Amino acid sequence: MILLIVLAFFVVLFLMTVSLYNRLVRLRNNREQAFADIDVQLRQRHDLIPQLVEAVKGYMSHERGVLTEITEARASAIRASGINEKIEAETRLSNALQALRVSVEAYPDLKASQNFMDLQNEISDVENKLAAARRFFNSATRELNVAVETFPSNIIAALFNFKREMMFELGEQRATIEQPPKIQF
Repeated sequence: MILLIVLAFFVVLFLMTVSLYNRLVRLRNNREQAFADIDVQLRQRHDLIPQLVEAVKGYMSHERGVLTEITEARASAIRASGINEKIEAETRLSNALQALRVSVEAYPDLKASQNFMDLQNEISDVENKLAAARRFFNSATRELNVAVETFPSNIIAALFNFKREMMFELGEQRATIEQPPKIQF
């Protein structure tokens, strides 16, 4: 009878150990998956933002080029003294204005201010997704840390080398990160 009780005790202890170990493994894997989600957002930020910045720069160059061409053509038209010079200058101005009209007709909502708004919205969207992924990661880390530190799972954690993990905190960078990003072209 005592042998049966001891055997039952060890079976329960074994099942409890297996259950706690499996829970710790699940929590560790959830944390690793959460970090993989952060990595995806970071990669998206690293890939997306430079592309957006270049797209805005490209459009601004185009807009600046058209406006510069119009300004220069107008100045030439005003300075022109002879008939041939005026024809050339006015043709150049007409072509520049036509290029502007074509640009506006083909892309009616392409305006530098709209591109800046789009860029800011995209940056904000990526940063919000990154913040959400960080929150999820910190939640998964907190769950793992609680399991590693609370009894009886702390015994199993110590036996199988599970340890307290770091949160994804901004630390000293918090003051600069809480300020809106400054984008320069």
